[in-house]
Amino acid sequence: MLRSLGQRPVTGSGEDPKDPRVAQLRTAVSRLRRQLAAHPAEFSDRAIAEDELAALAAMAAHGVPETPRLRRSLLLIAGSIGSVSALAAGLTGVRAAVDLFGEPPRG
Repeated sequence: MLRSLGQRPVTGSGEDPKDPRVAQLRTAVSRLRRQLAAHPAEFSDRAIAEDELAALAAMAAHGVPETPRLRRSLLLIAGSIGSVSALAAGLTGVRAAVDLFGEPPRG
């Protein structure tokens, strides 16, 4: 394979295999997505939660995500499923995984 100086070959997802935060985020998001899919009740903001969980999964699959975007997705997910007590443990897992990426700047 020929490549220019300074370029690295593309080797898949771009995930940093040495960053355990990304792995934990992927696991927590996957768990909550499965719980949400198995939850029998429909609620008005379910599609929002599903979309944001898909966005988090995509961010985790492409390397270390941007913390502000992670927090925005977490807020949208929490707002959309926060009242569904059966999903509380999964949501807590996602929040803990997002918190691994650092605290938001204090303003």
